[in-house]
Amino acid sequence: MLRDLDEGKDAQIAAAIAVIAETDPDILLLTGFDWDHDGAALRAFADRLAGAGVAYPHRFSARPNSGMASGLDLDGDGKTGGAGDAQGFGRFSGEGGLALLSRYPIEVEAAQDFSGFLWRDLPGNLIDGAGLSPEAMAVQRLSSTAHWDLSLRVGGQSLHLLAWAATPPVFDGPEDRNGRRNHDEAAFWLRYLDGDLPMTPPEGPFVLLGDANLDPVDGEGRPEALRALLAHPRLQDPRPTSAGAAMAPQTGRNAMHGGEAALDTADWDDARVGNMRVDYVLPSRDLAVRGAGTFWPAPEAPMARTAATASRHALVWADISLP
Repeated sequence: MLRDLDEGKDAQIAAAIAVIAETDPDILLLTGFDWDHDGAALRAFADRLAGAGVAYPHRFSARPNSGMASGLDLDGDGKTGGAGDAQGFGRFSGEGGLALLSRYPIEVEAAQDFSGFLWRDLPGNLIDGAGLSPEAMAVQRLSSTAHWDLSLRVGGQSLHLLAWAATPPVFDGPEDRNGRRNHDEAAFWLRYLDGDLPMTPPEGPFVLLGDANLDPVDGEGRPEALRALLAHPRLQDPRPTSAGAAMAPQTGRNAMHGGEAALDTADWDDARVGNMRVDYVLPSRDLAVRGAGTFWPAPEAPMARTAATASRHALVWADISLP
């Protein structure tokens, strides 16, 4: 990725920069962004964004669980050291991590990284039956990528960002290891907000955001925890929509879906998966939402091809005012 950033010829990187420049967010969470120890790739990406007129002087990233070696056979294939044996699926340490870019100062000293939290320690977890050995259960972290609580200084007060990216609830067997873990990665935030964990949740305004890799209505997975988040008394769902999602062909798997098409955020193969709502920006109830949407232009719109090149996941946004 760093090579492609430096060479400046990669079409996906150029498209992602164009989408970010067009939407111009003040605070931006990137998912699926490779982490490196010195932050070279994130710095190079921020430089490219600055060259496109969108400068982010404040940035945060931390080593994700994806690609972090466990030393054990976590996927049960009789071998160790594979991508499925890492704490989160990954071929190398840092693959597909999280990164935050902001125009507001990040209170780095107050940052909380919950990525080391063990799956078995989550109250009401679904780890039993996931096919893990006792040795694996003793070390398996809950986060497939990361769970963060970051504090930003905005207008003289703190705004917390609760950020995460979950494993897809597929690519496993009848034990449903990934489905169980995906459920519990969302359930972590329920326990956190309800005060059921040793860590103290934020008292002031916050935004829960990230890639849940799960639709509350359609597709495979266990949506109970996600649905509970969408209905949580401390959160509000602005239900962002887009013209592109609304106008997408409702054929193949899409024809079998029950959710509102305009809410979809991911454009997957219609024959096998279909489009779904899997990416979320959920402000706390004490924030005023001035607008929300998903940057998925209509098929003939000028930026439609650029957005499709940038990612299968569309950029989800919300405009908020602090109390």
